Amino acid sequence: MRITLKWVTFLTIIMMMSQIASAQSQLRQQHDHSQGEKKRHAQVNERGDQTMGFSHAKSTHHFRLDDDGGAIEVTANSDDDAASRDQIRRHLKHIAEMFSEGDFSAPMFIHGQTPPGVETMKRSKADIKYQYEEIDRGAKVRITTSNVEAVKAIHEFLRFQIQDHQTGDPIEVVKGQF
Repeated sequence: MRITLKWVTFLTIIMMMSQIASAQSQLRQQHDHSQGEKKRHAQVNERGDQTMGFSHAKSTHHFRLDDDGGAIEVTANSDDDAASRDQIRRHLKHIAEMFSEGDFSAPMFIHGQTPPGVETMKRSKADIKYQYEEIDRGAKVRITTSNVEAVKAIHEFLRFQIQDHQTGDPIEVVKGQF
C-alpha cells in the first residue's frame, strides 16, 4: 500500500507540473500574440498616417455595415482641429474616386495586404456606388449596391477594417442606419 500511495503522489505531482508548464506556455504564446498584434496595429497606424495625411491619434475611424453596403467615416477628435478635418475630407474624397475606379492601393498599402472583399469589389465596380459626404469634423464615404455578391464583399472589407483599425464598431449589419 505504501508503494502505491507513493506512486499516486508521484504521478499526481508529475501531472500537475505538466499542467503548469502547459499553462505557462499558453501564457507566453498569448503574450507573444498580443505583442505581435500591438506591433501590427502600430504599423497600420503609421502607414495610415503617411497615406492619409492626418494622424490616427487626432482622428476617429468608424466602419458601418448596412444591408446595401456600408460606410467609412472619419472625424477629427477636436472641434478646433481644422487641419485634420480638412485633410480627412481631402482623403475620403480621393478614396471615393479611387474606389470607384477599382483602385484599392491605399488600403492595400496601409494594411500591408489585400483586404478581404477587394477582388470582388474591383470586379463589381460598375455595380457599386461610392458617395462622398462631408460631416461634422470630417467626412464619410457611403458604399452602396444592389449586387448581392458585392454587398457580401463590402461587408468583408469593412469587417477587416474594423478589426485591423481596432475601432470596436459592430461587425453585424445594422439595417437602415443611413
